[in-house]
Amino acid sequence: MRGTHPERAIEQLVLQSEALRSGERVVVACSGGPDSVALAALLGALRTKLDLDLSLAYVNHGTRDSAWQDECVAMRVAANLRAPLDAFDAVVERKEASEGVLRDARYAILTEVARRRNASAVAVAHHAEDQTETVLLALFRGTGPDGLSGMPLRRALGPGIDLVRPLLRVAAEDLRYYCHVSGLPYAIDPTNERRALRRNAVRSALEGLRPDFPGLDEAVARAAELVASERSGSARAGLRKKVRELLREEASLSNVDFSHVEIAVRAMESGGTGRFLMKKGVTLRVEAGHRKDR
Repeated sequence: MRGTHPERAIEQLVLQSEALRSGERVVVACSGGPDSVALAALLGALRTKLDLDLSLAYVNHGTRDSAWQDECVAMRVAANLRAPLDAFDAVVERKEASEGVLRDARYAILTEVARRRNASAVAVAHHAEDQTETVLLALFRGTGPDGLSGMPLRRALGPGIDLVRPLLRVAAEDLRYYCHVSGLPYAIDPTNERRALRRNAVRSALEGLRPDFPGLDEAVARAAELVASERSGSARAGLRKKVRELLREEASLSNVDFSHVEIAVRAMESGGTGRFLMKKGVTLRVEAGHRKDR
């Protein structure tokens, strides 16, 4: 993240994700790791703007002795946010402690916490790198469009309760930066280094690719979002289609950066007015949500 206050750019990405709805009561899943600690802090920073009612939940699976340290971190974060914390044990037999079993047990507890708190959303800290790994694993299995869309921003978790992922366009490095600049503690889970797990093997391979492809995760996250949007037939997908048709009509606009297109699309979507730079020497004027000239 560049700029004088890059943490504000991270907060803006969360806002732009539109994963959360104004006025929601949200349970934030906080494991004590840097990603979930940053998520809790980000939602705390945006709490007034989005009119959110926040609480935190910590689940201890009992798979390692150092888990008590993670719970201490979650307690500290909750205290900083002046938000209540629900802590639970979900001990699973070690021989049965597969990633899927642990996830199901965790989500069952989080669903129950949300029900008790009368919350409509459980927020988890899946980020851009997680999305890249998910899409690649789906590709390796021979996926179709559903797999290419990756993890959705929102999906049903239980009756009246959604699982939300506000960080899918945010890099893990930026989340750690947010923790550091905010002076927040976090714990490191050593099981993340177990390459025997398929996801961690993919993660290790991606680390070798990122120096040569610095925009890799951003590109995959963007592609997954576009596929999901196209499949849902959303209004935004329709606007993107209109902009793409405009670009095809003008040879000078054939290589416009996606981020510039997206800014114009959001202006059209919100009914805004302004002149947007598409590339050097080329601008798009939007007036009350409609293209006027180039």
